[in-house]
Amino acid sequence: MRYKISGKQIDIGEALQSHVQTQLDDIVGKYSGRPTDANVVFSRSAHEYVCEAVVHLSTGLNVTAKAHANEIYPAFEACAEKMDKQLRRYKRRLKDHHRDRSEPVEHLGASSYILAAEDESEDTEPTTLQPIIVAEMETKIPSLSVGEAVMQMELAGAPVLVFRNESKKGLNVVYRREDGNIGWIDPRSQE
Repeated sequence: MRYKISGKQIDIGEALQSHVQTQLDDIVGKYSGRPTDANVVFSRSAHEYVCEAVVHLSTGLNVTAKAHANEIYPAFEACAEKMDKQLRRYKRRLKDHHRDRSEPVEHLGASSYILAAEDESEDTEPTTLQPIIVAEMETKIPSLSVGEAVMQMELAGAPVLVFRNESKKGLNVVYRREDGNIGWIDPRSQE
């Protein structure tokens, strides 16, 4: 597995890097046979250390975890514990997903835009109804089943996931509702 362990404006020592590699190898090895790479970023937020970890699995799924602590090692340990819990929760489905799928998850390319926030002052009228584009990026839309999409959203800790439905070949959305349930948007095809 390839590792990218870095710090945002803090130095990461060799001991911490080897500790992170050993721990992630143990955690991911228990649940997923072939992880491809891991990205771990340490940063500081006021008096706390923040650890964010993303592990890309060979099936195309990603596992994401984030944790805070007063010291850097406990921040990583809490992050690793969250990742372990996520992988344990989805262990059976991850193994079934790998067995059912002969090819890795297919991804479609798409453009992603960041729009400027509008001023909400009541005195000014908007000059135009067109939003201002702040940034444009490339993003990937995975081709998944609905169950896989829900699992991917949960593993990534995301509130919403746009995916291409493998059975219907159309774009779908799954999202976490305020009541704790999962919502699924499946537009009707106009044929």
